[in-house]
Amino acid sequence: MGLTIHYSGSFNKNASLSEMIEEVKDIAEIYKWKYNIFEKQFPKNGLGKDDFNNKIYGIHFTPPECETVSLTFLSNGRMSCLPNLRHFGNTKDEERRQFIYMLWTKTQFAGVQTHKVIVHLLKYLSKKYLSEFNVDDEGHYWETGDEKILEKTFRQYNALLDNVSSAIHNFPIKQGENIEQYFERVLKTIHLKKKRNKK
Repeated sequence: MGLTIHYSGSFNKNASLSEMIEEVKDIAEIYKWKYNIFEKQFPKNGLGKDDFNNKIYGIHFTPPECETVSLTFLSNGRMSCLPNLRHFGNTKDEERRQFIYMLWTKTQFAGVQTHKVIVHLLKYLSKKYLSEFNVDDEGHYWETGDEKILEKTFRQYNALLDNVSSAIHNFPIKQGENIEQYFERVLKTIHLKKKRNKK
């Protein structure tokens, strides 16, 4: 739970992975974000294939209070990350295998400014280094560029988290109450509180 940027895509075969890594490294250092560099060169003739080896290519970085942003790829050039490769790389189930190419970063606790920087960086990199790049930004900043919409969305997510946190603290589970009954009671209380706040 928390405001998240979901993304997927491939590396542009006409671009330079080592150049992208250097640019991202420079930005991470400017912002004092922790980063890690993986392989810097794709294997020859590997891009665009269905199969891949067990290595990760590219760079990832982690702003404070934010999940890691992975600008990393498999040997076939498709975006992935080390945890996805470990969890889904060897599965024979085609449906589960698609998870290997799904990336996301939760920015909820990092705040509006970090979210904006990440979106702008992804826009810049997508034009220069990526292809078939898709983003689903729960903050709606990717598609609108509207800071007010982003700030409003952050406030809504924060209010929701506050409500859930408050409910867990103020409404412990009762003896003999199963988990479904507990959540029904908590959600009913949250909805009543929202109705009172709207008046």
